Amino acid sequence: MSLENAPDEVKLAVDLIMLLEDHAIPAETVLKALEIVRKDFEGKSPSPLTPALSPEGGGGKAD
Repeated sequence: MSLENAPDEVKLAVDLIMLLEDHAIPAETVLKALEIVRKDFEGKSPSPLTPALSPEGGGGKAD
């Protein structure tokens, strides 16, 4: 599958990977930052995330 026809989330992931690798950001820093971003976006999400995307397995933000 070419990136041109890939889903938007794949395109974004590729862009983020390239950006992070270009700036030689340590993996531990990237993972911590991504966790912050995930939590922020979960709070803004109009619907619960699927269990596959939530480490809690509950499908969304915990109360």
